[in-house]
Amino acid sequence: MNDVRAIQDLHTRWVFGWDRRAGDEPFDFGSTFGEFYDLSSPDVRLYDDFDPEHRVATTADGYGAIWEPVFRDVVSAHHAVDDGPHVIACDDLAASTLRFVARIVAPTGTTDIRTTTSLVWRRAGQVWRIVREHNSTEVLPPGDLDGRFADSGAAGLLHR
Repeated sequence: MNDVRAIQDLHTRWVFGWDRRAGDEPFDFGSTFGEFYDLSSPDVRLYDDFDPEHRVATTADGYGAIWEPVFRDVVSAHHAVDDGPHVIACDDLAASTLRFVARIVAPTGTTDIRTTTSLVWRRAGQVWRIVREHNSTEVLPPGDLDGRFADSGAAGLLHR
């Protein structure tokens, strides 16, 4: 598989790693995303403006500490790719951009979002790992994604 297709596949799988179904095991960031992030690089920077505190994590473990409590409490989360992934790859660095929509159901209510995610990947040997992440999220009006997902129990991807 060429580098562009490899990154497209990784970025798409990364999105669906965030899916949660009622009855899933408790969310564990390391188990779910350990294959995606560079766990040892000193120059990792990970940011998502959906975090109310707008923290920048400098390690994958630090990023997991931001999101584990949130996703442990989520009843369900369903994602669909809206655009991309678009990839540029050269030597041992690659960048990918992807837009997704998601419906997140928490005990306190339902939130529909549209997120643009940009990832920078670095190759170590034959393996690509995330070293930079930036997510920009727009909270959509309630019900904006009604009918977007086949059903709340399906893992299927629906396109525009």
